[in-house]
Amino acid sequence: MLPEWLGAWSWSLDGLRERIGAGIQSVRDCDSTAAVTVACLLVLFVWYCYHVGREQPRPHAAVAALVPGAGGRGPGRGFECCGAPACARCAHGDGLDHRLYAGLQEYAKRYSWAGMGRVHKGVREQGRFLRGRPAIQKPEVFFLPDLPTAPYFPRDAQKHDVELLERGFPTVLGEFEALSKAFSNCSLPQGWRANSTARGDWLTFPLVSRGVCVAGNCRRCPRTYRLLGSLRTCLASNVFGNACLSVLSPGTVIAEHYGPTNIRLRCHLGLKTPGGCELVVGGEPQCWAEGRCLLFDDSFLHTAFHGGAAEDGPRVVFMVDLWHPNVAAAERQALDFIFAPGR
Repeated sequence: MLPEWLGAWSWSLDGLRERIGAGIQSVRDCDSTAAVTVACLLVLFVWYCYHVGREQPRPHAAVAALVPGAGGRGPGRGFECCGAPACARCAHGDGLDHRLYAGLQEYAKRYSWAGMGRVHKGVREQGRFLRGRPAIQKPEVFFLPDLPTAPYFPRDAQKHDVELLERGFPTVLGEFEALSKAFSNCSLPQGWRANSTARGDWLTFPLVSRGVCVAGNCRRCPRTYRLLGSLRTCLASNVFGNACLSVLSPGTVIAEHYGPTNIRLRCHLGLKTPGGCELVVGGEPQCWAEGRCLLFDDSFLHTAFHGGAAEDGPRVVFMVDLWHPNVAAAERQALDFIFAPGR
Protein backbone atom coordinates (compact mmCIF):
# COMPACT_ATOMS: atom_id res chain seq x y z
CA MET A 1 0.00 0.00 0.00
CA LEU A 2 2.77 2.46 0.95
CA PRO A 3 4.89 1.93 -2.25
CA GLU A 4 1.75 2.40 -4.39
CA TRP A 5 0.93 5.62 -2.56
CA LEU A 6 4.51 6.89 -2.95
CA GLY A 7 4.43 5.99 -6.64
CA ALA A 8 1.17 7.88 -7.15
CA TRP A 9 2.57 10.88 -5.26
CA SER A 10 5.78 10.80 -7.34
CA TRP A 11 3.70 10.65 -10.51
CA SER A 12 1.61 13.63 -9.43
CA LEU A 13 4.76 15.66 -8.66
CA ASP A 14 6.25 14.75 -12.05
CA GLY A 15 3.03 15.82 -13.71
CA LEU A 16 3.06 19.09 -11.79
CA ARG A 17 6.67 19.75 -12.83
CA GLU A 18 5.83 19.03 -16.47
CA ARG A 19 2.90 21.46 -16.38
CA ILE A 20 4.98 24.17 -14.73
CA GLY A 21 7.79 23.59 -17.26
CA ALA A 22 5.35 23.74 -20.16
CA GLY A 23 3.83 26.87 -18.69
CA ILE A 24 7.22 28.57 -18.38
CA GLN A 25 8.03 27.65 -21.98
CA SER A 26 4.68 29.04 -23.07
CA VAL A 27 5.41 32.27 -21.21
CA ARG A 28 8.63 32.51 -23.13
CA ASP A 29 6.54 32.02 -26.27
CA CYS A 30 4.23 34.84 -25.05
CA ASP A 31 1.20 32.58 -24.48
CA SER A 32 -0.95 34.67 -22.09
CA THR A 33 -3.40 31.82 -21.30
CA ALA A 34 -0.58 29.58 -20.16
CA ALA A 35 0.87 32.39 -18.06
CA VAL A 36 -2.41 32.66 -16.16
CA THR A 37 -2.44 28.88 -15.68
CA VAL A 38 1.08 28.91 -14.25
CA ALA A 39 0.20 31.74 -11.88
CA CYS A 40 -2.86 29.83 -10.62
CA LEU A 41 -0.81 26.66 -10.11
CA LEU A 42 1.79 28.55 -8.13
CA VAL A 43 -0.87 30.17 -5.92
CA LEU A 44 -2.47 26.76 -5.26
CA PHE A 45 0.91 25.25 -4.45
CA VAL A 46 1.73 28.01 -1.96
CA TRP A 47 -1.72 27.65 -0.35
CA TYR A 48 -1.26 23.88 -0.06
CA CYS A 49 2.14 24.25 1.64
CA TYR A 50 0.72 26.78 4.09
CA HIS A 51 -2.30 24.59 4.91
CA VAL A 52 -0.20 21.46 5.53
CA GLY A 53 2.33 23.37 7.61
CA ARG A 54 -0.21 24.90 9.99
CA GLU A 55 -2.25 21.71 10.54
CA GLN A 56 -1.64 20.16 13.99
CA PRO A 57 -2.10 16.48 14.86
CA ARG A 58 -5.26 15.83 16.85
CA PRO A 59 -6.93 12.78 18.42
CA HIS A 60 -9.37 10.82 16.34
CA ALA A 61 -12.92 12.10 16.78
CA ALA A 62 -14.20 8.68 17.78
CA VAL A 63 -11.67 8.43 20.61
CA ALA A 64 -12.52 11.89 21.93
CA ALA A 65 -16.21 11.04 21.86
CA LEU A 66 -15.93 7.67 23.57
CA VAL A 67 -13.36 8.41 26.28
CA PRO A 68 -14.64 11.00 28.79
CA GLY A 69 -12.06 13.49 29.87
CA ALA A 70 -9.87 13.12 26.78
CA GLY A 71 -7.84 16.29 26.59
CA GLY A 72 -8.62 17.09 30.24
CA ARG A 73 -6.29 17.35 33.21
CA GLY A 74 -5.21 13.72 33.20
CA PRO A 75 -5.85 10.93 35.72
CA GLY A 76 -8.07 11.65 38.67
CA ARG A 77 -10.76 13.67 36.92
CA GLY A 78 -13.90 11.68 37.46
CA PHE A 79 -16.26 13.41 35.08
CA GLU A 80 -16.58 14.20 31.40
CA CYS A 81 -14.66 17.28 30.31
CA CYS A 82 -15.72 19.16 27.21
CA GLY A 83 -12.52 21.24 27.19
CA ALA A 84 -14.32 24.47 26.31
CA PRO A 85 -12.64 27.44 28.06
CA ALA A 86 -16.02 29.06 28.68
CA CYS A 87 -17.53 26.00 30.38
CA ALA A 88 -18.12 26.65 34.07
CA ARG A 89 -18.00 22.93 34.79
CA CYS A 90 -14.70 22.16 33.08
CA ALA A 91 -12.67 25.37 33.50
CA HIS A 92 -10.51 26.13 36.52
CA GLY A 93 -8.61 29.02 38.09
CA ASP A 94 -9.29 32.72 38.47
CA GLY A 95 -11.25 32.89 35.22
CA LEU A 96 -13.75 30.39 36.61
CA ASP A 97 -14.10 32.34 39.89
CA HIS A 98 -14.86 35.54 37.98
CA ARG A 99 -17.46 33.83 35.78
CA LEU A 100 -19.15 32.27 38.79
CA TYR A 101 -19.33 35.61 40.59
CA ALA A 102 -20.64 37.34 37.47
CA GLY A 103 -23.30 34.64 37.17
CA LEU A 104 -24.35 35.09 40.80
CA GLN A 105 -24.56 38.88 40.39
CA GLU A 106 -26.69 38.48 37.27
CA TYR A 107 -28.99 36.08 39.11
CA ALA A 108 -29.34 38.47 42.09
CA LYS A 109 -30.21 41.40 39.79
CA ARG A 110 -32.96 39.38 38.12
CA TYR A 111 -34.32 37.80 41.29
CA SER A 112 -32.94 38.43 44.79
CA TRP A 113 -29.96 38.14 47.10
CA ALA A 114 -32.23 36.51 49.70
CA GLY A 115 -30.91 33.13 50.80
CA MET A 116 -27.68 33.57 48.83
CA GLY A 117 -25.31 33.83 51.81
CA ARG A 118 -23.82 30.37 51.48
CA VAL A 119 -23.68 30.50 47.67
CA HIS A 120 -22.06 33.95 47.82
CA LYS A 121 -19.49 32.69 50.30
CA GLY A 122 -18.73 29.67 48.14
CA VAL A 123 -18.36 31.67 44.92
CA ARG A 124 -16.27 34.42 46.55
CA GLU A 125 -13.77 32.02 48.13
CA GLN A 126 -13.99 29.04 45.79
CA GLY A 127 -10.26 28.78 45.15
CA ARG A 128 -9.48 28.69 48.88
CA PHE A 129 -12.16 26.08 49.57
CA LEU A 130 -10.95 23.77 46.80
CA ARG A 131 -7.30 24.05 47.80
CA GLY A 132 -7.99 23.59 51.50
CA ARG A 133 -10.16 20.48 51.35
CA PRO A 134 -8.82 17.27 52.94
CA ALA A 135 -7.75 14.55 50.51
CA ILE A 136 -10.75 12.37 51.33
CA GLN A 137 -13.21 14.94 49.85
CA LYS A 138 -12.00 17.21 47.07
CA PRO A 139 -14.71 18.24 44.60
CA GLU A 140 -12.92 19.25 41.43
CA VAL A 141 -15.08 22.18 40.29
CA PHE A 142 -17.39 23.67 42.92
CA PHE A 143 -17.63 23.35 46.70
CA LEU A 144 -20.64 24.74 48.58
CA PRO A 145 -19.53 25.42 52.16
CA ASP A 146 -21.32 24.41 55.37
CA LEU A 147 -23.07 21.36 53.91
CA PRO A 148 -23.16 18.23 56.09
CA THR A 149 -20.64 15.79 54.66
CA ALA A 150 -20.63 12.00 54.71
CA PRO A 151 -19.58 9.37 52.17
CA TYR A 152 -23.02 7.69 52.25
CA PHE A 153 -26.46 9.07 53.05
CA PRO A 154 -29.48 7.19 54.42
CA ARG A 155 -32.37 6.42 52.10
CA ASP A 156 -34.53 8.89 54.03
CA ALA A 157 -32.31 11.76 52.84
CA GLN A 158 -34.32 11.72 49.59
CA LYS A 159 -37.14 9.41 50.63
CA HIS A 160 -39.71 10.42 47.99
CA ASP A 161 -37.40 9.94 45.02
CA VAL A 162 -35.79 6.78 46.41
CA GLU A 163 -39.21 5.16 46.82
CA LEU A 164 -40.27 6.21 43.30
CA LEU A 165 -37.11 4.76 41.79
CA GLU A 166 -37.47 1.49 43.68
CA ARG A 167 -41.11 1.14 42.60
CA GLY A 168 -39.93 1.72 39.03
CA PHE A 169 -37.30 -1.04 39.27
CA PRO A 170 -39.16 -3.52 36.99
CA THR A 171 -39.68 -0.80 34.37
CA VAL A 172 -36.04 0.29 34.27
CA LEU A 173 -34.77 -3.30 34.29
CA GLY A 174 -37.11 -4.25 31.43
CA GLU A 175 -35.95 -1.37 29.24
CA PHE A 176 -32.30 -2.15 29.99
CA GLU A 177 -32.80 -5.78 28.96
CA ALA A 178 -34.36 -4.62 25.69
CA LEU A 179 -31.34 -2.39 25.05
CA SER A 180 -28.84 -5.11 25.94
CA LYS A 181 -30.07 -7.26 23.04
CA ALA A 182 -28.30 -4.84 20.68
CA PHE A 183 -24.85 -5.81 21.96
CA SER A 184 -22.49 -7.82 19.78
CA ASN A 185 -18.90 -8.95 20.11
CA CYS A 186 -17.57 -6.49 17.55
CA SER A 187 -19.15 -3.10 18.13
CA LEU A 188 -20.52 -0.61 20.64
CA PRO A 189 -24.29 -0.22 20.11
CA GLN A 190 -25.65 3.18 19.19
CA GLY A 191 -26.23 5.45 22.17
CA TRP A 192 -23.74 3.74 24.49
CA ARG A 193 -20.48 5.31 25.68
CA ALA A 194 -17.26 3.60 26.71
CA ASN A 195 -15.55 5.16 29.74
CA SER A 196 -11.89 5.01 30.73
CA THR A 197 -11.10 2.47 33.44
CA ALA A 198 -8.04 1.09 35.18
CA ARG A 199 -9.08 -2.36 33.94
CA GLY A 200 -12.04 -3.89 32.12
CA ASP A 201 -15.08 -2.27 30.49
CA TRP A 202 -17.41 0.40 31.86
CA LEU A 203 -20.27 1.39 29.56
CA THR A 204 -23.00 3.99 30.09
CA PHE A 205 -26.26 4.75 28.30
CA PRO A 206 -27.03 8.41 29.16
CA LEU A 207 -30.55 9.81 29.30
CA VAL A 208 -29.36 13.12 30.75
CA SER A 209 -25.75 14.21 30.21
CA ARG A 210 -24.45 17.31 32.02
CA GLY A 211 -27.96 18.69 32.36
CA VAL A 212 -28.98 18.07 28.74
CA CYS A 213 -31.50 15.46 27.65
CA VAL A 214 -30.09 12.89 25.20
CA ALA A 215 -33.23 12.78 23.07
CA GLY A 216 -32.45 9.68 21.01
CA ASN A 217 -31.68 7.60 24.10
CA CYS A 218 -34.76 8.88 25.95
CA ARG A 219 -36.96 7.78 23.05
CA ARG A 220 -35.55 4.27 23.42
CA CYS A 221 -36.34 4.25 27.17
CA PRO A 222 -39.61 6.23 27.34
CA ARG A 223 -40.92 4.80 30.61
CA THR A 224 -37.60 5.30 32.40
CA TYR A 225 -37.50 8.87 31.10
CA ARG A 226 -41.02 9.49 32.44
CA LEU A 227 -39.86 8.11 35.78
CA LEU A 228 -37.05 10.68 35.80
CA GLY A 229 -39.58 13.45 35.20
CA SER A 230 -41.54 12.43 38.30
CA LEU A 231 -38.55 12.89 40.65
CA ARG A 232 -38.60 16.00 42.84
CA THR A 233 -34.86 16.44 43.35
CA CYS A 234 -33.29 15.34 40.06
CA LEU A 235 -30.63 17.75 38.71
CA ALA A 236 -32.37 18.06 35.38
CA SER A 237 -31.17 21.52 34.26
CA ASN A 238 -27.71 21.81 35.77
CA VAL A 239 -24.34 20.85 34.26
CA PHE A 240 -23.71 18.63 37.30
CA GLY A 241 -26.82 16.55 36.57
CA ASN A 242 -26.68 13.14 34.89
CA ALA A 243 -28.87 10.07 34.57
CA CYS A 244 -27.71 6.89 32.87
CA LEU A 245 -27.61 3.12 32.82
CA SER A 246 -24.15 2.09 34.03
CA VAL A 247 -22.66 -1.33 33.20
CA LEU A 248 -19.48 -2.88 34.61
CA SER A 249 -18.25 -6.08 33.03
CA PRO A 250 -16.59 -8.76 35.20
CA GLY A 251 -13.02 -7.88 36.07
CA THR A 252 -13.55 -4.11 35.73
CA VAL A 253 -11.91 -1.66 38.12
CA ILE A 254 -12.72 2.07 38.05
CA ALA A 255 -9.73 4.10 39.24
CA GLU A 256 -10.20 6.23 42.37
CA HIS A 257 -11.45 9.71 41.55
CA TYR A 258 -13.48 12.66 42.83
CA GLY A 259 -16.74 14.03 41.47
CA PRO A 260 -17.03 17.69 40.44
CA THR A 261 -19.18 19.05 43.30
CA ASN A 262 -20.71 18.41 46.71
CA ILE A 263 -24.13 19.93 45.90
CA ARG A 264 -25.46 16.60 44.66
CA LEU A 265 -25.94 13.03 45.84
CA ARG A 266 -25.42 10.22 43.39
CA CYS A 267 -28.15 7.59 43.53
CA HIS A 268 -27.57 4.05 42.23
CA LEU A 269 -30.63 1.84 41.73
CA GLY A 270 -29.35 -1.75 41.53
CA LEU A 271 -30.62 -3.59 38.43
CA LYS A 272 -28.19 -6.54 38.22
CA THR A 273 -25.85 -6.99 41.17
CA PRO A 274 -23.82 -10.24 41.08
CA GLY A 275 -21.49 -11.16 43.91
CA GLY A 276 -18.01 -9.69 44.06
CA CYS A 277 -19.15 -6.16 43.16
CA GLU A 278 -18.38 -3.27 45.50
CA LEU A 279 -18.50 0.51 45.75
CA VAL A 280 -15.94 2.20 48.02
CA VAL A 281 -16.56 5.86 48.99
CA GLY A 282 -14.28 7.66 51.41
CA GLY A 283 -12.68 4.34 52.29
CA GLU A 284 -16.04 2.75 53.23
CA PRO A 285 -17.17 -0.26 51.16
CA GLN A 286 -20.80 -0.94 50.26
CA CYS A 287 -22.53 -3.49 48.04
CA TRP A 288 -25.43 -2.86 45.68
CA ALA A 289 -28.72 -4.74 45.95
CA GLU A 290 -31.21 -5.36 43.18
CA GLY A 291 -34.24 -3.10 43.42
CA ARG A 292 -32.65 -0.95 46.14
CA CYS A 293 -31.11 2.54 46.01
CA LEU A 294 -27.70 3.49 47.33
CA LEU A 295 -27.03 7.21 48.02
CA PHE A 296 -23.49 8.59 48.22
CA ASP A 297 -21.57 11.84 47.88
CA ASP A 298 -19.24 11.39 44.92
CA SER A 299 -17.13 14.43 45.84
CA PHE A 300 -15.45 11.96 48.22
CA LEU A 301 -12.66 9.82 46.80
CA HIS A 302 -14.42 6.76 45.40
CA THR A 303 -13.98 3.71 43.24
CA ALA A 304 -16.03 0.72 42.07
CA PHE A 305 -15.13 -2.73 40.88
CA HIS A 306 -16.63 -5.99 39.65
CA GLY A 307 -14.57 -8.87 41.00
CA GLY A 308 -16.97 -11.60 39.94
CA ALA A 309 -16.45 -14.35 37.41
CA ALA A 310 -17.30 -13.98 33.71
CA GLU A 311 -20.34 -16.26 34.07
CA ASP A 312 -21.79 -13.91 36.73
CA GLY A 313 -22.57 -11.33 34.06
CA PRO A 314 -22.29 -7.53 34.34
CA ARG A 315 -23.13 -5.27 37.26
CA VAL A 316 -25.85 -2.85 36.13
CA VAL A 317 -27.23 0.18 37.97
CA PHE A 318 -29.46 3.09 37.03
CA MET A 319 -27.55 6.18 38.10
CA VAL A 320 -29.33 9.48 38.87
CA ASP A 321 -27.89 12.70 40.31
CA LEU A 322 -30.12 14.23 43.01
CA TRP A 323 -29.77 17.45 44.98
CA HIS A 324 -27.99 17.26 48.31
CA PRO A 325 -30.88 17.40 50.83
CA ASN A 326 -29.37 20.40 52.67
CA VAL A 327 -29.20 22.66 49.60
CA ALA A 328 -32.18 25.01 50.04
CA ALA A 329 -34.70 25.72 47.28
CA ALA A 330 -33.41 29.29 46.72
CA GLU A 331 -29.86 27.98 46.49
CA ARG A 332 -30.90 25.34 43.98
CA GLN A 333 -32.51 27.97 41.79
CA ALA A 334 -29.38 30.13 41.89
CA LEU A 335 -27.04 27.22 41.22
CA ASP A 336 -29.21 26.08 38.29
CA PHE A 337 -28.86 29.59 36.88
CA ILE A 338 -25.07 29.82 37.42
CA PHE A 339 -24.39 26.31 36.15
CA ALA A 340 -26.98 26.21 33.36
CA PRO A 341 -25.88 24.02 30.40
CA GLY A 342 -24.14 26.08 27.73
CA ARG A 343 -23.69 29.10 29.99
